[in-house]
Amino acid sequence: MRKVLILVALSVLLSSWQTYAAVKVDPKLYGSPEGQVCIKCHELKSPGLHKLWRSGKMGQAGVNCYDCHRAEKKTDKTPGDPDGHDHRGFWIATIVSPKDCSRCHKDQFDQQQGSHHAKGADILNSLDNYLGTVVGGPAAVATGCRQCHGSNVKLLKDGKLDPSTWPNTGIGRINPDGSKGSCSACHTRHSFSKEQARRPDSCGKCHLGPDHPQIEVYNESKHGILYQAHRDKMNMGNNEWVVGVDYQDSATCATCHISATPNQGKTHDVGERISWTLRPAVSKKLTHWKDRREKMKDVCRQCHSDFTTEGFYSQYDDLVELYNNKFAIPATKIRQKLMDMGKLTKADMDDKLDWTYYELWHHEGRRARHGASMMGPDYAWWHGMYEVAKHFYIYFIPEVERIMGGKDQAAPILNEFVFSDPQHKWYKEGMSKDELNKLEQFYQQRYGGKEAK
Repeated sequence: MRKVLILVALSVLLSSWQTYAAVKVDPKLYGSPEGQVCIKCHELKSPGLHKLWRSGKMGQAGVNCYDCHRAEKKTDKTPGDPDGHDHRGFWIATIVSPKDCSRCHKDQFDQQQGSHHAKGADILNSLDNYLGTVVGGPAAVATGCRQCHGSNVKLLKDGKLDPSTWPNTGIGRINPDGSKGSCSACHTRHSFSKEQARRPDSCGKCHLGPDHPQIEVYNESKHGILYQAHRDKMNMGNNEWVVGVDYQDSATCATCHISATPNQGKTHDVGERISWTLRPAVSKKLTHWKDRREKMKDVCRQCHSDFTTEGFYSQYDDLVELYNNKFAIPATKIRQKLMDMGKLTKADMDDKLDWTYYELWHHEGRRARHGASMMGPDYAWWHGMYEVAKHFYIYFIPEVERIMGGKDQAAPILNEFVFSDPQHKWYKEGMSKDELNKLEQFYQQRYGGKEAK
């Protein structure tokens, strides 16, 4: 029996090593002699860059400038690198794309190319891009939207990178070699630190603000509070970083979405453990959502009981369904109905109702859903559902009535999509006498008076 247990333990250790072992790279792929020339020059011309590289894992391992920046010339048989150019006698490319990184990091590349991150530049064809480009202006998009989502990097006639699309480290950047993304969006050059990429601050560059405030929600949550208190104990510089094994004091963005557990390996497909999509006007469960959720629950269970984990998901699902059914679906159907009736144009953002609807789901609605998803109560309610309700009742419904020519004219539409649901009863009927009496009694007991202040 003892021999069996020893064999089982050894098999677990071996399988864990196979899953979490460090990247093994053929030494022939790096340490090129040409790179030594680069190093000597950049040590003088850009000493800060040189010191970052030298102190990082790449520099310590002997991976040099030319190993990453070398480019292929166009031949009769190969297309070469479109952005390749001569630099002091060396044929290089300024952009080190995920395809370049894949020479040593193929698994990470394959996962990243199939992830939602790699599709970040799809925004270039969306309503968000229309808002930025047309309503705002191209310069706002170049310095704003594309710096997170990624630009479609263009080349000028002389072969140089178009300054309207470069520099850019957007997560879904479309590179001249056809690959998507930017590894340095998370692994900032030229130190390429794992520790830095695991810190919430790295994600917070883009995941913040009125429409996707994940970093603010995280900071409010217990995870964020514990991280601030115990981050020095979390071994974030470890080569292997398995929750429950290498650390246990808190969870970061990477813990839940990327890093390994004792039961599953790390992944660069950041959506692999996400069950709801919280981005659109109406949230939907993703394909294979049950499998995705089980992967996330596995992360939760490293620190939490099954009861706590299931309870969290119950509360989260309830909030998303509340938002969907009470506000998002009715608002979406009403807006479409008004378009079908010719009361609104089919163009976006040219009517007051378009702006109210957009902020209801794109700002307030997302904040509420993200607040629930990451246990940030103030974002779930005051910055979230409270603002959703205010936009819906105080701005959206009155604007529908104005468009239709009055309350009576709007009644059929509102009754069909809104007031047939008992959840909206309060808006038309107000509070009952019994509810008012209970409220008065509460304030008398708590404050010694009637003031509901």
